[in-house]
Amino acid sequence: MVTIIASTNRPGSSTLKLAKYYQNRLAEKGMQANLLSLMDLPANLLQTDLYGKRSAEFEPIQKLIADTTKFLFVVPEYNGSFPGVLKVFIDACSFPESFYDKKAALVGLSSGKYGNIRGIDHLTGVCHYLHLNVMPLKIHISAIRAEMNEDGLLTQQDTLRYTDEQIEKFIAF
Repeated sequence: MVTIIASTNRPGSSTLKLAKYYQNRLAEKGMQANLLSLMDLPANLLQTDLYGKRSAEFEPIQKLIADTTKFLFVVPEYNGSFPGVLKVFIDACSFPESFYDKKAALVGLSSGKYGNIRGIDHLTGVCHYLHLNVMPLKIHISAIRAEMNEDGLLTQQDTLRYTDEQIEKFIAF
């Protein structure tokens, strides 16, 4: 099972639009993928699902993560790294069954010019610690508002070429 994680809880985010873009492109190539937006996390996650506790609201999310063998993280830049809600989510997931010896591809995006290159490096370190095998080809999409149209489609030819290459490699990974 494949799951795409839109790694922010920000309403109306470009992250969710890009995650849906990846989901549609994967489907066009014959790979069905679930989509988990971190907007769907329980509002009281910090109180209910850390340190060995498990709420009824988080159980279906935990099951989805445990059943997933390949992840595609779409990660916006927050303060030069990845969003704190992503780290809280990872911390809330059961170890080792959530991520251990599974596979992941990483996509960074930002409204600025570096496409969350630093945040993707930080997340790679966390993934390595969890024994989550990260695909070597990581994509960094800068100036996302200029790269994506109002329908959530990428429009720049070089970005389309790079994302398609990553998608092909992810399918084979």
